[in-house]
Amino acid sequence: MAVSGAVPNLAFRRLRGQHSPAEFAATVRRAAREIGEQVACDARYIGRVEAGEIRCPNYAYERVFLHMFPGLSLADLGFSAREAVRGRRPAVPAGAPPAPAITTRNDEESDVLRRAFMTSGTATVAAVSLGLGGTAVAIPAPRGAHRIGEAEVRAVEDAVRQIRLLDDRHGAEGLYKAAAQPLRAAYALLDAGTTARRSTEDRLHAGAGELAISVGWLAHDSGRFDDARSHYAEALATARVAGDPALEAHAFCNTSFLARDAGRYREAVRAAQAGLRAAQPLASARLLSLLSLREAGAWAGLGDRSACEQALGRAHGHFAKGQSDGDPEWMSFFGEPELEALEAHCWSALGDWGRAARHAHRAAVLQNPHFARNLALYRAQLASNLAHAGRRDEASAEARRVVDSLGDVQSSRIRRILTETSQVLATIR
Repeated sequence: MAVSGAVPNLAFRRLRGQHSPAEFAATVRRAAREIGEQVACDARYIGRVEAGEIRCPNYAYERVFLHMFPGLSLADLGFSAREAVRGRRPAVPAGAPPAPAITTRNDEESDVLRRAFMTSGTATVAAVSLGLGGTAVAIPAPRGAHRIGEAEVRAVEDAVRQIRLLDDRHGAEGLYKAAAQPLRAAYALLDAGTTARRSTEDRLHAGAGELAISVGWLAHDSGRFDDARSHYAEALATARVAGDPALEAHAFCNTSFLARDAGRYREAVRAAQAGLRAAQPLASARLLSLLSLREAGAWAGLGDRSACEQALGRAHGHFAKGQSDGDPEWMSFFGEPELEALEAHCWSALGDWGRAARHAHRAAVLQNPHFARNLALYRAQLASNLAHAGRRDEASAEARRVVDSLGDVQSSRIRRILTETSQVLATIR
């Protein structure tokens, strides 16, 4: 469905040349892998760009496009300046309450991201501030005999992408409560059961399940473990109903992570192993690597060094096979930095603080600054490991560096690590 008032991007269309949209999308994905990015580019995305629906790409796509066409700017590619796009207010249907005023922060993505979600069969719209960014997306409630189609499913999928993008940049705490509303809207669409075709229904199930996991992660990272557990269980149930092994593997992956953080290590082992079974038919060695790391972390929590080392070996083996087109879109965060960070956590759980510090340092050095929350987390973990290793001055310096770099990042996990590090440092004479 075309966006009203959209201006076709003829410059981007010329750059595609004789390639079909699908062929060009494959070229974009390959270029992304060359620079360590992962984008879920497909023919539909290319079509939206060329139709002018995407006035400015997100930061991951921007880096990929500039890599593909060196010497060209976003303007040369037919895109609008980010500053011109991000402050745009969403249209509000007649009879709806006006959206609250846009506020700003000092980050380059500093305008409040607006989301409009239809919450009933009437024209009522609730404006939701999820964080920072620009364009409005509407998830309409089904009405009468109206069938759910491409527009509704795309809205759910876009909501998932935006939540993940904002979490990467700013952490979970400012997003969690607002993100619960689009989740309710997505499941309302599922409950309506009026999709036009089976493929649309499958995408809607996958989108709603991924949205449940994303909202669950926001709860998880902000310390709301019971809420996170409920959202992950909802995603798992959706996966089982839809027969979606990719969604099931993702739900088990996050469930294992949560159980580890909550100290339920046996449950973490079982969830990681269940995720590995679900992921077997999928063509993603990276997914198997991450699930093996989840299992390794759980074994480390139980103090089983041998089982932990075996799981780490499997994780490295899978990781060495590289990326593939079968890697899920949500795994864009999982590269060598995250591999190093998760291994660091294993060694810290086993009390090998020097080894943990080496891996945490490598994670911080390798991390792309785009993932601001993860970079701050890796540095906080490094400070903690250095403190436990008795290296007071290095730990203090690293902790100060984390505090100075937080900016708009809001994560109770990072604050908790810094508090614990401070307590450890206070015991070192």
